[in-house]
Amino acid sequence: MDRITAATVFVSIVERGSMIAAADSLDMSRAMVTRYLAEMEQWAGARLLHRSTRRLSLTDAGEVTLARCRRMLELAAAIDAAPPDEPDTPHGLLRISCSQSLGQAALASAVPAYLRRYPRMKVDLLVNNRAVNLVEERIDLALRITNALDPNLIARRLASCDSVVCASPAYLAEHGTPHRAEELADHNCLTYSYFGKSLWQFTRAGEALSVPVDGNLSANDEFVLLAAALQGAGIALQPTYSAAPLIASGQLVALLPECAPQRMGIYGIYSSRQYLPPALRAMLDFLLEWFGSQPGW
Repeated sequence: MDRITAATVFVSIVERGSMIAAADSLDMSRAMVTRYLAEMEQWAGARLLHRSTRRLSLTDAGEVTLARCRRMLELAAAIDAAPPDEPDTPHGLLRISCSQSLGQAALASAVPAYLRRYPRMKVDLLVNNRAVNLVEERIDLALRITNALDPNLIARRLASCDSVVCASPAYLAEHGTPHRAEELADHNCLTYSYFGKSLWQFTRAGEALSVPVDGNLSANDEFVLLAAALQGAGIALQPTYSAAPLIASGQLVALLPECAPQRMGIYGIYSSRQYLPPALRAMLDFLLEWFGSQPGW
């Protein structure tokens, strides 16, 4: 049987969630879809899907095979679509995941610029505030702000992210202004659920400093905490790219000038170093160039 067609069928089963849906989308009989899946499992030498009455899920071998099938189909499409004189011209669809704040502050400008440079490309930008599973959710590139990368992930550092401790004038008028980082322990601190919920990291006079903080509000979204800080709810540790315009307008006040909050890295995360598609390589190179050319990153 044709392995390209078998790979297409297998990917469609996973993406559609059932063999019936795959058969409908490919205009095949269910028997033919079942036959192609059986051939895929025979070639892989392993069961690829867990089957239940409710849903299908990938086995470990299935995840590996899915990634290989997608690469195979990308290569097959590239052979058909690329003009002879431009074999490496980026084309096709990239699915990118990032946080809401990074999407608004960076990718809303960077992605259109990328598309102007590479007009044969399309981008599907998925905005959320959780770590996605690249394989299960068919993500080509995830952008994350972190200093604690999973060693099993493949990552490329694209830029740095500075932060600032800030509060509204109303909060400071009511509760006082902290002048030393240690005084944060006596204030209501608005914390990010997945990072620094109880310990904020600083550098002061060249030495590392960890400050325990607490407060009555935590969230997994920076904009929620920023809005709460604007309402006088407490002191927030925010990315400079989000807080700087509000500090400049006087709506927030930057605190602790003698302390530098821990600098974070902005990373591009992807699933495989092998057979890196030209479109993904071009996006990584473009983002590195874009962040490097923008003030404040």
